[in-house]
Amino acid sequence: MREEENKRSSQSSSVKRFFKKRWVFPAIYIASAALILTAVLWYQSSNSATDKYDYKSTDIAGKKNQEPAIEVSKTLENFKMPVENADAAVVKTKFYDFNGKTEDQEAALVFYNNTYQPNTGIDVTMKDDESFNVVAALSGTVTRVDEDAVLGNVIEVEHDKGIVTQYQSVKDIKIKVGDEVKQGQVLATAGQSLFNEKAGTHVHFEIRKDGIAVNPTNYFNKSLSTLQEAELSNDKASESVETPQMKEEQQKIEDPANSSDQETNVKEESSTSTKNTNS
Repeated sequence: MREEENKRSSQSSSVKRFFKKRWVFPAIYIASAALILTAVLWYQSSNSATDKYDYKSTDIAGKKNQEPAIEVSKTLENFKMPVENADAAVVKTKFYDFNGKTEDQEAALVFYNNTYQPNTGIDVTMKDDESFNVVAALSGTVTRVDEDAVLGNVIEVEHDKGIVTQYQSVKDIKIKVGDEVKQGQVLATAGQSLFNEKAGTHVHFEIRKDGIAVNPTNYFNKSLSTLQEAELSNDKASESVETPQMKEEQQKIEDPANSSDQETNVKEESSTSTKNTNS
């Protein structure tokens, strides 16, 4: 019995001596803290829900209702001449203004197929009559590229809903439908057309809003918003125009014999009236 009691007292005293050492309790504290921290981190990682969901681009709030963004630079750009060197450009045939002066209207008529047609744009040539690059007057999206023998091929660029620029009498076309073009980018080279043969090598340039042609020279160096805010009427658009003088010239072209007879009758009537007066 004494031996067992001595053993127990010896073990108890050794334990007491162990805990009396200075480094024991700090070591126990640090080890306990490490175990607790490890357990917390393991618990958080095992319960994380980030890998339970598949986040795709379609999950972005409001994405399905988003419309294509309008490029801000387009609204800040000003309409430019559809040529690289505007200083060397010449407006061969001006835009027909229904409210303009008579002489200006006559100069803006194009004679084609025995009919005088009002020019719905401007025909631009170079001073040296040489071919030149046709460039985008404003940034936009190409919506039309047509081969047309009469008009000399057609390119159409949309800049905003209902607002387009059109380039006729072009060749060596360098773009296609769907292309995004920047202002000043080369679209084609100037060519010729059957519609306005007198213009020679030129580009026929139009600006249209909701299908109505406007005078391009009124919008050069003005922003797209200026045209957006403009109120237009389409009462006289695309009419064939014939002034009295041109009607007479057209009759001579269509029936020179008849016009000659009419001139002879007029001369005879004038001679007869002169004789009667003298008598």
